Amino acid sequence: MIQFEIESDRPLFEAAVAFAEAQVKRLIERYPDFYPVYTRNGRWKHEGPSWTHWCDGFLPGMMWLFHRRAKAGSADSAYWLEQAVRYTRPLEARKDDRDVHDLGFIFLPTYYRWYQKTKDPALSEVLVQAGKTLALRFRENGQYLRSFVAENSLFIDIMMNVGIIFYAARETGDRRLREIALRHALTTRRYLVRGDGSTAHEGLFDLETGEFVREATHQGFRADSCWSRGLAWAMYGFSTCYEYSRDPRFLGTAMDCADYYITHCPADGVPPWDFNAPAESRKLLDTSAGAIAAAGLLRLSRLLHDPVKGHFYWSTATVILRNLCQKHLAKDDPDWEGVLKGGVYHVHKNLGVDESVMWGDYFLIEALEHLLRLPAEIRHAKPENAG
Repeated sequence: MIQFEIESDRPLFEAAVAFAEAQVKRLIERYPDFYPVYTRNGRWKHEGPSWTHWCDGFLPGMMWLFHRRAKAGSADSAYWLEQAVRYTRPLEARKDDRDVHDLGFIFLPTYYRWYQKTKDPALSEVLVQAGKTLALRFRENGQYLRSFVAENSLFIDIMMNVGIIFYAARETGDRRLREIALRHALTTRRYLVRGDGSTAHEGLFDLETGEFVREATHQGFRADSCWSRGLAWAMYGFSTCYEYSRDPRFLGTAMDCADYYITHCPADGVPPWDFNAPAESRKLLDTSAGAIAAAGLLRLSRLLHDPVKGHFYWSTATVILRNLCQKHLAKDDPDWEGVLKGGVYHVHKNLGVDESVMWGDYFLIEALEHLLRLPAEIRHAKPENAG
């Protein structure tokens, strides 16, 4: 059944990946060794703040995916491998970066895939050190990894990064690292995931007692709303936690987030930037949240023992990707430098609003590559990054 479903969409998805390859090649040629965050009027290179330094892994991450798709021994395979290594190697110094909570975003799309290909222990050592560095953000009072904003701040985004601590714990046998990752995920689950499966962007804690104080947001409509990209981060992130820990609480939380996303999205699966924004504001979509959700749903579908629910998530991801590829690619705009239009970075700071954003392009390709590759494999094989 899965094979039949994907075959009707294969030409559309193959064309989308080919378009992305062309856009990334153009980016490399126009702006060599540049790591973009968001476009302005469709252009990657521009003046403007990035808020935080978190996106460098996505461009080389796409290159690793293009390399994996290329025919072994072909010119394309050699080209993408060369570029992937070229753009990945400079990131190594970030393994000791204590200023961000995004080391998973930087190293899992890059050094993890490089290590998978070569099994070079030196590459794994970079990943382990990045995991150890991220773990230094853990606060005993409150049991969470603090965000880059403040000591008392917990972001839902960190669920996408905690996997690198699980990786470091597995590779070193360090129980303390594993405990940090588990406690952070449990704290996030308790305070940022609501009973209906919606999520808060930020939680604030009392630094002296460690008690939870209140929900907050930087990028959502308001503190008690559901910012769609944060919900997608949670869906994907808790799936990863379950892969490493096999703790059923994390699988249940990922499913709760997925079900909220599905039941509150438009029929095409592409969400508004915030599910609780006023009606006029909800007309602003965030295609990057849709791409993340599709990637998360595909991963989640492979973790379930219930084939009906798993197939539902798989089919929903396919619908999202079909609509992203049909309606939101930049292929009809020759001046546009990104892949996926309609992404949103930061509404309140007016950064990357209705533009291409690098994580949107990356997760679109991750999901498409996953979907196009998987039918040739055993569907319930061990997912990548699994513990």
